[in-house]
Amino acid sequence: MIKEVDLFGVFVPPLIAYAVLAALIWQPMRMVLERAGFYRAVWHPALFNLAAYAMTLAGVVALLK
Repeated sequence: MIKEVDLFGVFVPPLIAYAVLAALIWQPMRMVLERAGFYRAVWHPALFNLAAYAMTLAGVVALLK
């Protein structure tokens, strides 16, 4: 697990870095699911996106911890 990142004199918590990494991982996955027509079977796409992003973020944190 990384400690705070010094960004131009401002200490940024590592969760922000993890969240950015999770977003970079989630975006291509979301695009693939969209092109495959997966969202036609999902009742609430925004809620699904939030839950899938949260799981991706949890996976990133677990792997880098």
